[in-house]
Amino acid sequence: MLFYEPLFLFLFGPAVYLIYLFFGEVRLRRAIILFAASVIFYAWSEPVFIFLVFASVALDLYVAQRIAAAPEHKERKLWLALGVVANLAILIYYKYTGFLALNLDALLKALTLRGINIPQIALPIGVSFIVFEKITYLVDVYRGVTAPARAPLLYGLYVFFFPKLLAGPIIKYHDIARQFDVMPHADIDDFVIGFSRFMLGVVKKLLFADTLASGADLIFSHDASALGFAEAWAGVLFFTFQIYFDFSGYSDMAIGLARMFGFRLLENFNMPYVATSITDFWRRWHISLTSWIREYLYFPLGGNRRGEARTYLNLWICFFASGLWHGAAWTYIAWGAYNGVFLVLDRLFLVKRLERLPDWCANIITMIVVIVGWTFFRATSVQQAGALLALMANPFAQGSAAIAIPEEYIVVALIAAAICVAQRLSLYVRDFDWASAAQRYALASNSALSLLFLAALAKGLADPFKPFIYFRF
Repeated sequence: MLFYEPLFLFLFGPAVYLIYLFFGEVRLRRAIILFAASVIFYAWSEPVFIFLVFASVALDLYVAQRIAAAPEHKERKLWLALGVVANLAILIYYKYTGFLALNLDALLKALTLRGINIPQIALPIGVSFIVFEKITYLVDVYRGVTAPARAPLLYGLYVFFFPKLLAGPIIKYHDIARQFDVMPHADIDDFVIGFSRFMLGVVKKLLFADTLASGADLIFSHDASALGFAEAWAGVLFFTFQIYFDFSGYSDMAIGLARMFGFRLLENFNMPYVATSITDFWRRWHISLTSWIREYLYFPLGGNRRGEARTYLNLWICFFASGLWHGAAWTYIAWGAYNGVFLVLDRLFLVKRLERLPDWCANIITMIVVIVGWTFFRATSVQQAGALLALMANPFAQGSAAIAIPEEYIVVALIAAAICVAQRLSLYVRDFDWASAAQRYALASNSALSLLFLAALAKGLADPFKPFIYFRF
């Protein structure tokens, strides 16, 4: 069930919200309503996998209690290891079994040995986000950051909470445990602010991301030999803006929906394309994942406490793992390793060099690095990525066949680029804030947003639905 489908917009969403408002007078009832709605929401798309999630939730609750009750550090660590391994086993089985088998099969055949059968295992929606959030709960209890959940219902709600269930933001248990304990009741301000944010997300997704996706698909579906310099750059730029508007659009919808129910989720994006270094970019892009990696992988590896060489290795390992987390393919691994290299270079000397340049120049250099990375991320193979990058580096490259790119795609890409440039320019305006500006001109901004929202719905009803990019992860 997608947030912008008619089933959600006109039936599920309104029904759940009205039931929550009119029958949720007491805290327990609010929790039950939200939990039941979240389970139905997920079961609609994953009726089989949901039973595995229930079983793993029960295991988490048991392991957390044993961690908290264990008298010795060694015993607590063993219980934590059990819980983490059990959760990672789910992720590895569903997400990486096919990838590992495929590569093993290729290796055996290269050695002229008999290959193996490649298992076909469906990837459950949102499995990466669910597993990471469940691990944060166990680690938080182990570290003493939070106590075990007061009731199974509250932990189940943390796992299944439908606004963030499918593609994040990745919510750490200690960041939201208090809100689930209190179960705040939504007021009119929550509805207005939340629904406005939700509308913004729908506009980003349907008017921008889906149109840009068609442009990216058009280019990346062709063999590289059919493309030239302009087509290669067009395809990668389409995707560069697509992934930003798609994923930030989902985050807006998730944050907006949660706010409508009275919950505050942390921001997941902060104008990433204004970044002046790769380090700055990762402080602004998919903030919840970057924060998770820092707290639950980088710090346990030793962070920057074991010398410079180990710090660089830890940084690279973290972003290599980030690439692997994004998908079971060599393109994602290459993308993660590539970002890891530039984070190390930032720490070695690159940030200092970029700081000597004008911000706009550092921003352009950073965006070139980011765009090259997105080429690996979107490509269907490492070979295609290499071929596209070669075309992008050769202004005289000509394709074997002319590819007609619809004007609609180009116009939307130019508008998307103008929005990102406006974000960059806003940094030069003293004390400027986009949210404050929207409140200052509330009538104009809300009217424009409402019209764009209606246009987005009309487009969504007319065109085939395109799932969010991060549903694959």
